[in-house]
Parts: sequence; C-alpha cells; structure tokens
Amino acid sequence: MPRDLDIRELTPALWPALETLFGANGACSGCWCMFWRLGEGEHFRDVKGPTAKARMKALVLAGEAQGLLAFVDGAPVGWLTLGPRRSFPRLDRAPSLRCDDADDVWSVPCFFIHKDFRGQGVATALLKASLDVLRREGARTVEAYPVKPPPGATRTSNASAYTGTVPLFVKQGFTLVAERPRGKQRVRRRLSPRKASTRSR
Repeated sequence: MPRDLDIRELTPALWPALETLFGANGACSGCWCMFWRLGEGEHFRDVKGPTAKARMKALVLAGEAQGLLAFVDGAPVGWLTLGPRRSFPRLDRAPSLRCDDADDVWSVPCFFIHKDFRGQGVATALLKASLDVLRREGARTVEAYPVKPPPGATRTSNASAYTGTVPLFVKQGFTLVAERPRGKQRVRRRLSPRKASTRSR
C-alpha cells in the first residue's frame, strides 16, 4: 500500500478529482458509477458516456452521491461508492442480488482503482475506511457484490472486478450469504455501533 495514501470523503468540491480519476472513458466503458443507479426501464447502453457523466456530476454537486476517493501525492488513484441499498435500484432488479430486508441494508457496490495502483492495497484501504463511514451513518448491515471467477480460472479480469473480489471482503469480516458458481456473489457484514468518545475529567 502506498505510504502516503490519503482517503477523503466525496464532496462537491472533489468532483474535479473524480473526473480526473475516471478519465475520458468514465472509469469502465463510460459508466461514471451510474450502472447500479439506473432506474427501471433504463438500459446502460443508452445512458453510458456523456449522459452518465452529467447525471453523476449532478448527484455529486447536490451531495446525493456518497463515496471515498484515495489520493497519492495529491493525485486521485482510487474510488469506492457506498450508500443505502435503495440508492442503487438496479440491485433489486438483479434476481441473484435481491434480499428481503433491503430497506435496512447499506451497500458497497463499486470500486475503481487507477491502473498504476492496482494490486497495492488501495481497494483494501478504501473498504476499511468505508466501514468507519458506515458506522457513523448508523449502518448495521452492509452488503457487497464481489465477483467470483468461473471454475478453472485463476483470476478475475480488471474489467469484471469493479464490484471487488470475494477475498477482499472476506478478509474484512464479510461472509457469503448467496453463493453462486460464478459471477457476482452477495456478501454481508454486521457493524457494531460506534463507541461514544469519552473525556477524562
């Protein structure tokens, strides 16, 4: 992990940093972190690119998109988005990812790590930091949807790993709650409330 890694919560002022990290192509195939946010009846192929960028920018500037940015020497190198599960409506439309208690669940559905910083622990640092944010927000149940490579494969392609990998989450205390032979899994972790700070008198 880079020694000088700095993780900051997304604010409207950090939109230029997110834009820089995602680059001209919008992270992955013009997504701009909008894939899980699409409404019913919308198709990614019709939204990706400039439309997705404009929507994400509007959410960020309105303070309605939550996430964390990782920086090294002031340059953005990683991203994680988080929020109440209901803020990612496409999750409920994926049959394998549905759950009965979605109103009580928070989700960590997406990562993007700059190609020059992959495999260096940036995603792990972002995930750890996100758990602190989620505790502060009052989350008690956190879900994620890491990808599992097909049988016989030794690794997951970078393009497929935008939701993270199973080992990444298992190492942080998540457990599988809906295992499939391949593709996206559903993992969960229970969070304990933040301890109130005390001052000595």
